[in-house]
Amino acid sequence: MSDGNFNRSMLPSNSYQSGVRAGRSQMRIKAIQLVEELLQEELATIDEEKRVELLQLFRQRLG
Repeated sequence: MSDGNFNRSMLPSNSYQSGVRAGRSQMRIKAIQLVEELLQEELATIDEEKRVELLQLFRQRLG
C-alpha cells in the first residue's frame, strides 16, 4: 500500500529542460552569427583585427 511516496524513476522522462537548453544554445549561435554579419556589413571600414576583438568581446558578454 502506498504511503504517498513514489519512485521518481518510474515517472516518464521530462525533456523540457533539455529542450530549453537546446533552444538557448540555438539562440546564442544565431546571435553570434547576426553580430558577425552586422560587423561585416555595417562596419566594413574596420580592420579584421578590430572585428575579431569585437566578436570576442561580444561572446564574453553573452556568457
